[in-house]
Amino acid sequence: MKRWGWAGLACVLLISGGCGTETAATVGGGPPTASPRLPTVARTPTPLPPPACPPSGASITVGPVEPALGHRAVVLKLTNCRAAPITVNGYPEVTVLNARRRTMNVTITHGTSYMARDPGPTRIRLHKGESALAAVSWSNTVEIAENKASGTYLAVARHPGDRPTIWPVDTDLGTTAKLTLTAWCLKFPN
Repeated sequence: MKRWGWAGLACVLLISGGCGTETAATVGGGPPTASPRLPTVARTPTPLPPPACPPSGASITVGPVEPALGHRAVVLKLTNCRAAPITVNGYPEVTVLNARRRTMNVTITHGTSYMARDPGPTRIRLHKGESALAAVSWSNTVEIAENKASGTYLAVARHPGDRPTIWPVDTDLGTTAKLTLTAWCLKFPN
């Protein structure tokens, strides 16, 4: 292509691409108009409310349900949220609740299950920000379909007598209606 051919093509592309500062309305005549500018409002981040620390100092969370071959488990995490150390010893207090938050008739045992090994009860002292773990496991064994049990919530406390934390957890207990708890530990045994 000749020298002016490339230059001409470039000019056509620039003009047709609208690479000027004028808007399309000003091409036909009249003064150029600037696009309206909206006032900018400085955004102030909304502070998140501080997490609630119960009077016991034991903040409890429940992880997601982990499935495996008809077995299920959730990990409980207890974190000391106050300045003074707290102690855990033994097993968490766990209750299965139905959709109306009423206690269900469930057999709870302490020990090792298909999903988690029980380290056994040990006295653990937690300083502020430190955590202990425990596992709640169950099987979805169905023997007679009419007698299936399913919970909607778990009420979890550090030990009997503490006010429980209620977490939504679907517990498809099958017909056995049994849970197995491990003791509180710093790390699950292999």
